[in-house]
Amino acid sequence: PQRICAPCTDGLRTSLGAITWPIIRDRVAHCITVSEEEIIAAMRLVWERMKLVIEPSAAVGVAVLLSAEFADLARETAGNLGRSPRVGVVLCGGNVSLDRLPWQN
Repeated sequence: PQRICAPCTDGLRTSLGAITWPIIRDRVAHCITVSEEEIIAAMRLVWERMKLVIEPSAAVGVAVLLSAEFADLARETAGNLGRSPRVGVVLCGGNVSLDRLPWQN
């Protein structure tokens, strides 16, 4: 199992096995990590702009899209494709408590 995981994103904790590791090894070209602060900032941004409360695990994808590393990768990919890359992020909120939103400390 994963040993390093931001407490707010425990929903992403998993392990890689004999079936999943070869798929990732062969098909994933890049991996971008984000901090817990970036995750919370993404949650807040989605709330402020879209009025959607999303769980921290969903905010990871948003935080990645907002990162400089992703922007660099997107520019590189756009140059290779001749167009901007298409990206989808699933937003969900089933694992968040309205009484404990992380930016309301």
